[in-house]
Amino acid sequence: MPKVILHKNGQAHVGEIKENGNLVVCAGIKTFPFPHLSYGCGMGRCGKCASIIINGAEHLGAPNWKEERKLGDHLAQGYRLACQLWLSHDLELSQDGIDPALSVMTPGTVK
Repeated sequence: MPKVILHKNGQAHVGEIKENGNLVVCAGIKTFPFPHLSYGCGMGRCGKCASIIINGAEHLGAPNWKEERKLGDHLAQGYRLACQLWLSHDLELSQDGIDPALSVMTPGTVK
């Protein structure tokens, strides 16, 4: 099972998720990383789950069109949307210092 380290509010939260698990899905069913992970729609629209990948990015798939649309130039800075990541390897990420503009709904989307 992949080990996940989530940095949030100056603290490190450590846990495991099932192979090929998604952090937002896990938080939604109240398993780790609940209640520490910030998230919203779970569909790549709201950006509330934007995170900076610290370690393990090499094991993630390429950003999809939802991440490209929502994150834009932030992708080059290591940002990813947790709702779009399915993990099969260890991952360390942070939701500290995230650009607040990312959690604004894209025009034309439903809140």
